[in-house]
Amino acid sequence: MGAHEERDLARRQFDVADAAPLLLDAAGVVTSWSSQAQRLLAYPAAEVVGTRLADLVAAEDAWRVPELVERWRRDGGWAGLLSVRRGDGRPVRLMVRICSAEEARGPSRWLALLSELAEATGWDMHRTVLEQMVARSPIGIAVVDTDLRYVWSNAALARFGGGPPQSRLGLRMADVQPGLDSEPVEAQMRHVLATGETVIGYEHVGHVRSAPHRETAQMLSFTRLEDERGHPMGVYYTVVDITAHHRARQRLALLDRAGEQIGRTLDIVRTAQELADVTVPGFADLVVVDLMESVLRGAEPEPEPSAGPAPVRLRRAGRQSADAAVTGTVDVGEDVVYPPGSPPIRCLVTGRSWLEERLDPLAPEWGTDSPEGPVATFRERGLHSVLVVPVRARGVTLGVTTFFRRRHQEPFDADDLHLAEDLVSRAAVCVDNARRYTRERNAALALQRNLLPHRLPEQCAVDVAACYRPADELTGLGGDWYDLIPLSGARVALVVGEVPGHGIDAAAAMGRLRTAVRTLAAQDLPPEEVLGHLDDLVARSAREAGVEPDPVGADSTQAVGSGCVYVIYDPVDGQCTMAAAGHPAPAVVLPDGSVTFIDLPQGAPLGAGGPPFEAVELALVEGSTLALHTDGLLAHGSQWAGDSDRERLRRALERQGGSLDQRCRTVVDTLVPEGPHDDVALLMARTRLLGADQVADWDLPGDPAVVAEARKEATRQLTEWNLQELAFTTELVVSELVTNAIRYADGPVRLRLIKERALICEVYDGGATAPHLRHPRTTDEGGRGLLLVSQVTQRWGTRFAPEGKIIWAEQPLTAPSI
Repeated sequence: MGAHEERDLARRQFDVADAAPLLLDAAGVVTSWSSQAQRLLAYPAAEVVGTRLADLVAAEDAWRVPELVERWRRDGGWAGLLSVRRGDGRPVRLMVRICSAEEARGPSRWLALLSELAEATGWDMHRTVLEQMVARSPIGIAVVDTDLRYVWSNAALARFGGGPPQSRLGLRMADVQPGLDSEPVEAQMRHVLATGETVIGYEHVGHVRSAPHRETAQMLSFTRLEDERGHPMGVYYTVVDITAHHRARQRLALLDRAGEQIGRTLDIVRTAQELADVTVPGFADLVVVDLMESVLRGAEPEPEPSAGPAPVRLRRAGRQSADAAVTGTVDVGEDVVYPPGSPPIRCLVTGRSWLEERLDPLAPEWGTDSPEGPVATFRERGLHSVLVVPVRARGVTLGVTTFFRRRHQEPFDADDLHLAEDLVSRAAVCVDNARRYTRERNAALALQRNLLPHRLPEQCAVDVAACYRPADELTGLGGDWYDLIPLSGARVALVVGEVPGHGIDAAAAMGRLRTAVRTLAAQDLPPEEVLGHLDDLVARSAREAGVEPDPVGADSTQAVGSGCVYVIYDPVDGQCTMAAAGHPAPAVVLPDGSVTFIDLPQGAPLGAGGPPFEAVELALVEGSTLALHTDGLLAHGSQWAGDSDRERLRRALERQGGSLDQRCRTVVDTLVPEGPHDDVALLMARTRLLGADQVADWDLPGDPAVVAEARKEATRQLTEWNLQELAFTTELVVSELVTNAIRYADGPVRLRLIKERALICEVYDGGATAPHLRHPRTTDEGGRGLLLVSQVTQRWGTRFAPEGKIIWAEQPLTAPSI
């Protein structure tokens, strides 16, 4: 082969059309200098020929030339980068390729090809190298023409479906991969052809023939190919499999949604339903959550069932389906029965998950509404793959969650099992928190129900309605309370109070105060004395607990700083007596609808110390309505008793219409938002008066002979009231009480009979000593009077008046059976 042919071969192999060639001898001396080399390096041939290549190389690379000469001699060529000094002194970075240019029987010569780096994006490579790069690349690569038909592809593209490169030629993507959603991909190609814009990182999700039941994801990049005139010739694109990344991203997104959507409330059933909702349809087509019945009650979970022969009954707490055809036979809230040994029961017993990639289509489904109920097969339901995961929290199994696939053709795998376990474990903590909350809330509500009256007692003094709204909506507990206490003589005590703070501590302190008030009320004490004793009790309890009285930093656990208003109403004469301790005064709605506020002296809060409490007495017209309330009704948890707050209350109370219960609730709804800052209690009592035909009284002289006359008058009054069956016991009571009053007290005696829900007998005298029961010996001649009274009446007692005392006794209006 001649030198000319070798040079042509070198030109074809190295694509030297744009390179500057020169010849070197075996020692690396320039023997021939081309015009291209002169233009590139600005040296004339006369100045360069005969010069060593090392003399042309810049100082930083000159030391490498002897080593490079040895290398191309040994290897038959070399390619790399060198910095060369131009004729004008400016260094230039060149790509240099050296190959043998020997002639037959001639001296050893080398062809050097120089190309400036600034005009090329990398080494110029011949076609063989380029074909090796694209053909052996692990990345799928293809070229389509302007009609989007394949003209070339590498072997790696076959991994994404469509067959080997030869079978693709002349076909479009939809032809080689039927069923693939190719339209979005071809739309990207058409966009690149039309605009010339390169598209990088386009993601396509679908199914390919190589994995027809598995969703795959690819990342594609598209570049337009152009001829020398810039006209589009086709599109060059690459494909990378990112299925693993796509699935990991889906899992993370599902976990994010689960974190946002599961456990938003402390409701067990809603939490279970949220678990089912968040996993359908993205992860499964049918999800059911079954919990132990004790868990739904908020109780401690029952022991896991043993692997015995009996069916196991759970409660369906959540269910979601992507298809109405696979909803199942058991609704949320109903019992679901699983046969012994079924996968859900095995998971419940062992606490370990279970995966079945392909269900037996003829096997019967597990859960039914009864052991004898109809059972469908998995094929009838269209279910083909299942995961069963126990709902476990804090080492205890609460139930099981079952995931089925129907529309998803891809079966569950180990990665899906791990994801399901993560989802269920998150939900399990929320379910257990909700269970614990339900248990505590049920206990708190039971406490509250026991502390507040279940219903107000029946009596004839007032029509009454109450409304209570706690600030703590989660527990329903607060420190406000109200009460109606029947007193002797047909009177009633109306009480409203509040303990500072909220929650269970305030409720417990409120319960202690309410019990103390009822105990003091049973002593028939006037309002100011009731509050005085209550104040002493709170202060003493605080001292015993080491709490200093401080109304500003009030302590709800000891009830320091509590407020209370205590009202006694007498339906015989309409008199009303009241006192307050750190509490707003009641309002009065008169029968004509006008509203007034009682000028009631404000005593110090309970336990804070201060001057004695003062009482106010007033007469109420029949049909007047007393409105006793806590300060939360007025000022949303801040300062009360402002003029604007009272005006708002006035307008709310002036609204007429509806029953007393409706009016009471309307007032609270009007003045208090849904989430009050403070507990609210409102007690409304519309007054009544006993008729003149229900009360009879007699003034008696202090003469023992009058006892017989008193018995006669009482019997005559009972006849008028048609209560003759009570005559015998009433004569006994009147006789004993009047006799004791005449015997042990000074001054006049007054006898009064009241017919209300019971027959009340009262004897007033001027004495200041309270009588007490005695248990006389058999040899004693007296001392049995009050003992007899206590045995023949329903209850009896003593209350003190300003100038004496009243001994009273009550009998039911029907005669007791003997």
